[in-house]
Amino acid sequence: MGSPLVARMQGFGSTIFAEMTALATERGAVNLGQGFPDTDGPRAMLDAAKAAIDAGRNQYPPGPGVPELLEAVAAHQKRFYGMDLDPRREVLVTVGATEAIAATILALCEPGDEVVTFEPYYDSYAASIALAGAVRRTSVLRFPDFAVDEASLRAAFSSRTRLVLLNTPHNPTGKVFSREELELVCALAREHDAWVVTDEVYEHLVFDGVEHVPVATLPGMWDRTLTISSAGKTFSATGWKVGWVSGPAEAVAAVRAVKQFLTFVGSGPFQPAVAVALGLGDDVYAGLASSLQAKRDLLVAGLRGAGLEVSVPAGTYFVVADAAPLGAVDALEFCRELPGRAGVVGVPVSVFHDDVDAARTLVRFAFCKRDEVLQEAVGRLGTLRTSAG
Repeated sequence: MGSPLVARMQGFGSTIFAEMTALATERGAVNLGQGFPDTDGPRAMLDAAKAAIDAGRNQYPPGPGVPELLEAVAAHQKRFYGMDLDPRREVLVTVGATEAIAATILALCEPGDEVVTFEPYYDSYAASIALAGAVRRTSVLRFPDFAVDEASLRAAFSSRTRLVLLNTPHNPTGKVFSREELELVCALAREHDAWVVTDEVYEHLVFDGVEHVPVATLPGMWDRTLTISSAGKTFSATGWKVGWVSGPAEAVAAVRAVKQFLTFVGSGPFQPAVAVALGLGDDVYAGLASSLQAKRDLLVAGLRGAGLEVSVPAGTYFVVADAAPLGAVDALEFCRELPGRAGVVGVPVSVFHDDVDAARTLVRFAFCKRDEVLQEAVGRLGTLRTSAG
């Protein structure tokens, strides 16, 4: 009979991450494919989760989120960005940022509405847009600087544009959008009366003194911006699935109306623990970023030493490298062969693209791993230059 899956989701089968993780296991390779840390987050946060479990906080939390987490998110936005939020009306806790993205698109988009996003894009964006019956319109960020192409971006907008889905710091490129680039996006959104939905899960993982600018802080943007973030990336707890969306009360209520029928609620005892984490000192936040910056530098040096051309990321967990200097003509085949050739796993950037040719030989590697794991990967990658010849 064939697959009963609805047509709009037919292109979203098993992910590249599942394939590459299986290859890593089969080959005993160092897995730099998937973006999760291999160490735990702050001890105070972990202890707070245990305390919440022991205190019996194991049933359904309130629909919008536990009060202390709502308040902690509002306090975080005030502390870091000077925004004043009403925690009861302008913040909603979700099951990770992935649910926040899906619930927001489902809440705001009618079938046929258009969603503008940049490619490469995180894979859930395309799936969530398809679930809503909306139409994806993209503008390409090109290696090595991944700068916004104004003409391409303008061309992506139309009278049907309902929202812009923006990710900064950006996965998979590691790009941090500049204030000028964001202002261009915002000007186009205002011109087309579109919402801006910003995925800022890597907001604290920026390097080299680069500034992360939340779109909601830009002039005239609060009333049309929904901001999404999560604890998973900032506090190395990706399995907890605690995210949130904040913005104007009416828009947050719209997202909540959809979210309640996706998961209802989730992550009960982890919510108060994340509230603790959000209130930790500046030294904790700075330490997370500086540790990752050192890991980035270690992997970048290793990739360059192996003969790849590298785009040095300003944020996130990821670095993108071009394997063409090693003779690669297709990154997917290169990544399938890499575990056998060098005992390392990466992910082809083309899987995050509609315009596959824009990333034909690009590979994404994750550096959110222990130093000894990265050093082992770098050592193994060093064999590539030799084998290439």
